[in-house]
Amino acid sequence: MAFKTPDQIAVAAAAAGEKKAHLPVSKMVVGGFLAGAYIAFAGLLAVDVTAGLDPAIWGGVTTLLTGAVFSLGLVLVIIAGSELLTGNMALVPIALLHQRVRFGQLVANWAVVLVANLLGALFVAYVLAVQTGVIGEEGSATFTRLAAIATGKAVTEDELTIFLRAIGCNWLVCLGVWMAMAAEDVAGKVLAIFFPITAFVALGFDHVVANMFFLPAAYWAGVPGFGWGDILNNWLFAFCGNVIGGGVFVGLAYWFLYLRGRAAD
Repeated sequence: MAFKTPDQIAVAAAAAGEKKAHLPVSKMVVGGFLAGAYIAFAGLLAVDVTAGLDPAIWGGVTTLLTGAVFSLGLVLVIIAGSELLTGNMALVPIALLHQRVRFGQLVANWAVVLVANLLGALFVAYVLAVQTGVIGEEGSATFTRLAAIATGKAVTEDELTIFLRAIGCNWLVCLGVWMAMAAEDVAGKVLAIFFPITAFVALGFDHVVANMFFLPAAYWAGVPGFGWGDILNNWLFAFCGNVIGGGVFVGLAYWFLYLRGRAAD
């Protein structure tokens, strides 16, 4: 099976980051909307599949299954093609460090894709999760499962916990993106994505785009105990942690290992 070596991945990642930074705003918006929706689809599927599994009986299998199903989101993003903020948190910085893009282009890309991801996630949360009845009413298995996820993220976790979990999350997410670039076939890309995504979800880490689905969906479904202030607080600290996880531990680290001192092509 053909694949790229790590130094070849770094070159490809810088080129991908450059391409993303130079996209027209209209394509960032459409691609970002799709990516937000894809992550939300994965979150909704994960809630539905694991609803009714009693943690006292199933233990860690519940979160492991949640992660395995949730990997659908990044598979759709990578294979179908779209613009995911958390992946761009590694790819655009490595292009910046390799002097292929300017800092202003990085900021613009992140800002536009952030808003577009939010719109896509909110659309699925409100229209396809709540209004369709997939989440169900209070007392249903799906409602209870979503309530447990959202309450843990919006209420139980403090700011430092969210931030640290978000670092771990996007380190793994961006490794999934990174390794998917190594594969030259669809099956290899899917396999490269599956394990890191399963791991970050099973470990309970925080992904800002996923939380753009889970938290509003729970709020609109009527889960009590938190409001928009709690939701925005989670998003802020998850965003900051995701930047470190993707930008430093993947983008900066692999630029240093394979591109530092190498002239931009």
